[in-house]
Amino acid sequence: MATTTASMATLFAKTPYQSHSLPKSLNTHFVPSFKLPVSLITRPKTHSRIRISAGLIEPDGGKLVELFVEESNRDVKLREAGLLPKIGLSSIDIQWVHVLSEGWASPLSGFMRESEFLQTLHFNSLRLEDGSVVNMSVPIVLAIDDAQKSRIGDSTRVALVDAEENTIAILKDIEIYKHPKEERIARTWGTIAPGLPYVDETITNAGDWLIGGDLEVIEPLKYHDGLDHFRLSPTKLREEFARRNADAVFAFQLRNPVHNGHALLMTDTRRRLLEMGYENPILLLHPLGGFTKADDVPLSWRMKQHEKVLEDGVLDPETTVVSIFPSPMLYAGPTEVQWHAKARVNAGANFYIVGRDPAGMGHPVEKRDLYDADHGKKVLSMAPGLERLNILPFKVAAYDKTKGKMAFFDPSRAQDFLFISGTKMRTLAKSKESPPDGFMCPGGWKVLVEYYDSVAPAGNGKVPAAVPA
Repeated sequence: MATTTASMATLFAKTPYQSHSLPKSLNTHFVPSFKLPVSLITRPKTHSRIRISAGLIEPDGGKLVELFVEESNRDVKLREAGLLPKIGLSSIDIQWVHVLSEGWASPLSGFMRESEFLQTLHFNSLRLEDGSVVNMSVPIVLAIDDAQKSRIGDSTRVALVDAEENTIAILKDIEIYKHPKEERIARTWGTIAPGLPYVDETITNAGDWLIGGDLEVIEPLKYHDGLDHFRLSPTKLREEFARRNADAVFAFQLRNPVHNGHALLMTDTRRRLLEMGYENPILLLHPLGGFTKADDVPLSWRMKQHEKVLEDGVLDPETTVVSIFPSPMLYAGPTEVQWHAKARVNAGANFYIVGRDPAGMGHPVEKRDLYDADHGKKVLSMAPGLERLNILPFKVAAYDKTKGKMAFFDPSRAQDFLFISGTKMRTLAKSKESPPDGFMCPGGWKVLVEYYDSVAPAGNGKVPAAVPA
């Protein structure tokens, strides 16, 4: 993806942005004019009609908190960092620095201190100085071990460096406190069963201390993987939405390839928003770009597939912005989906599409899903600090054999529909078979087949090393 098509390149023009906000009295709720399953829970007696606004939703805390050092001051900060104790960052730590630095977690100003950690762990929210509450459901913390803690000593600042000792940031006014691993895991994932991918990667063998403080990030993070032009910050996204005169932004988070069922949902959502009175709703197609588990399709291949979806006209480039969300994936179900939604508010989205078992996974030990499939969308409708966000639950789409395309499931003729699971899709792609016509655009399917062919066992029986997300 070193180069992109002209249609994709037009998505990222840079123009000034004037901040506007929706009325703060707007309650979080399922959008009433959407036909929703009767099983969904809504807030009794607190529904208000959707209010049509001419601008974008305000960020949490009233402004985006970006944490970059002024360009004219970078050399001074680099010299300062050279005299400080150093803390090495893992690739996932750097992803969190990226998230924090661009304001996705606004109003956080750095890795969490203990008070913020405890509020997040126990309340899924933070109370601000003015008494208002913003959502924050996942801890954004940095772990250190005894040796690192000893080296820091009485210093109030530390330098954060990558594996090559390059300075990424300075963490100042630091606070070091105990890392309650078991409690963190239990409260975030609802289980301490072995085999949770993010836990195994970042917590189990992490240090017994957490270090919080305010970040001064030397410069915007780049990955030099041919995808940096897709990594639009909340500020850049807001500029793009304003350039397009968006009066509503509906976000779709995904970590999988886009099939025509997804596209049907997204195009139908736009149609319904137009019916509600919005004049130019814009889709934020926002694949997750940080850590993912080993059997997920890597980011580079997903972006190739998404590009084909736009090239083939499945989604309209004029009303779609494709960008990468830099957060790692926790697979923490209803707890994590609040983070996904909150971050998109900071990027300007006032509608969030949520589906079955968002941010979920199979139980690592037992043969069942780890979370109830409906809890994510129910929790979002009640989550503290997300009152301004409108939740759009998935309508179930399946392959309609009578029409030869993806369509919304009609239980009155269930025999006409074919559900193609992720497992079935992977099996077809690995065997280079084609799905039914109309399931996925041909260009997108070809990318999937090429990916699974690239990771097929070689002649020596070994599987090539996985490509990092």
